[in-house]
Amino acid sequence: ATPLEAVGSTIPSVIPSAISGSLRYRREGLIIGRVALWTLAAGLAATVGGALLTGAVPGNGHLLMIATAALLAFTALRMARVPSGAPAHAQNPVDVEDPVGDLASPASDLVLAHERDPDRSSPLHRRAEVWRLGLIGLAAGGLSGLLGIGGGVLMVPAFATWVRLSIKEAVATSLVCVGALAVPGMVTHAALGNIDWAFAIPLSIAVIPAARIGAHLAIRSSDRGLRLAVAIVLGSIALAYGAGEIIALAF
Repeated sequence: ATPLEAVGSTIPSVIPSAISGSLRYRREGLIIGRVALWTLAAGLAATVGGALLTGAVPGNGHLLMIATAALLAFTALRMARVPSGAPAHAQNPVDVEDPVGDLASPASDLVLAHERDPDRSSPLHRRAEVWRLGLIGLAAGGLSGLLGIGGGVLMVPAFATWVRLSIKEAVATSLVCVGALAVPGMVTHAALGNIDWAFAIPLSIAVIPAARIGAHLAIRSSDRGLRLAVAIVLGSIALAYGAGEIIALAF
């Protein structure tokens, strides 16, 4: 595939992958609907804008691939350095904006639930202001359309560190967003002629069972184990990906 086809042809497979994995996460109650909703509200339009910019970036697509590798490397480093365990307690719970009603349960019940399952975040401790989620959506949507990577590599560390979701909630919630953001990105790239369906269709079929398996493994793993797995895999891909594209540009 050409570099632009490599960007566009991966996007259709994101949709069935996200649906398959999200159904498994939903059964475990790991998807935070309010976070996904406000992130998508800002990210959908940004996805189209990112897709329209792919042809304007110099380097015939190779620079986009190098940018993808750099983003993967940054995410791997970020995930490896963030301490594992429960999200930090907010110093002032009143600062948490929650118009949808996440604070309906008594604070004592939330604290007790958090103590029983320290891998899960509490609405009292999340930093889920609309402006914060909107910024994440704009950045993730633009990268999704521009680089064809779904935006999850940005949303997972952003949700885990900036919004203070647990790592499993961050993975699960970002997957819902990734699937929705892929729809306008796919339509735009198809209109631009950047999708080779001979690549896209087999990918879209193969990801369905794989996403279910991946979600199952993520749910069963510890927070620390999941963080390290994400960091190692993304770092390895970034190294191989970036080296290959630099060589392609040089020769």
